[in-house]
Amino acid sequence: MPAWLLYTLLSPFFVLASTAAFFFTLTRGTLIMRGAFGTSRQDAAHVYFIYSNMRLIKLVDFQPIIAAILLFQYDRLVSSITDGLRRTNLDGKKVLITSCAFGNVIPRIVAAAVESGARRVLIADIITNELMHAQGKLNEFSGKVEFLEEDASAMKQEDGSVDVNVIFFLLHELPHHLKDKALREAARVLAPGGKLYLAEFHRPDAWLLRALSWTYFKVFEPLGLALWNSHDPLKQIDALGGFTCEHHTVFFGNFQIIVATKNLTAC
Repeated sequence: MPAWLLYTLLSPFFVLASTAAFFFTLTRGTLIMRGAFGTSRQDAAHVYFIYSNMRLIKLVDFQPIIAAILLFQYDRLVSSITDGLRRTNLDGKKVLITSCAFGNVIPRIVAAAVESGARRVLIADIITNELMHAQGKLNEFSGKVEFLEEDASAMKQEDGSVDVNVIFFLLHELPHHLKDKALREAARVLAPGGKLYLAEFHRPDAWLLRALSWTYFKVFEPLGLALWNSHDPLKQIDALGGFTCEHHTVFFGNFQIIVATKNLTAC
C-alpha cells in the first residue's frame, strides 16, 4: 500500500483520537487528577478545567464544535426554550439563567427574554471566567443583565424571586448529591406560576444510540448516566411536588426538554 494512501486512511482516526484525548484530559481527566492530589473537596472541584481557564474557554467555545457535541441538535434544543419564552408575557419580570453554557444559548435566551418584556436577566455561575466570557457575548444588552458568582446548589436568591429559571445541560456534570440540591434551589427561587426550563441528556430509545451514549458517559462524563435512572430530573421534579411538567425528547430520545410550571398555590 502506498504511504500516502495509508496516511490518508489513518488521518481521520488520528484526528478523532486526538480530539477524544484532548477532551478527556480537560474533563474527566481533571477530576481524576484532583482526586489523586486530594483537592476534590473544594466547592468547585467538580468543575472541569475546560470551564475555568479563559484560554480554553475561548478555544473550545466555537459553535460548530458545540453543535457537534450535542449531535447537531443544539439549535433545536435552544429554540425549544426561546420559543417558550417568546410565548410568555414577561413584562416587568425577572429571568434567571443558572450556569453559563458554551455556544449561543445565553445570547438567544437573553434576547428572547428581553423581547418578551423581562426587566432583568440574571446569569449565575460558580466560575468567574465563565461569567466574564458570557458578558462579552451580551454587550448589546448592557443594563438589562446582571452577572452573579453563585453556586447552583446554594443560590443566594430569595424564595420566589424569579419568574423563569433556565438550566441548560448542567445536571449531568454535577456530583449526584448536588443534582438534587440544584433542582431544589431552582424550585425554591421560582415564583408561583413561574417556569423552569431544563435541557439535558436522556436515555436514548434506539439500542445503538443508547450503547454509544453509555460509552461516551462512561469515558468522559460518568456522572451523567444517573440521569437515566436514579437521578432522572423529571422524576426528581415530580418528587418535589408543586409543579406541573411538560416533557418531550429529541433525536430518538437522546435529549430532553422539561418545562416545569410552579403551581400558584405553592409556597
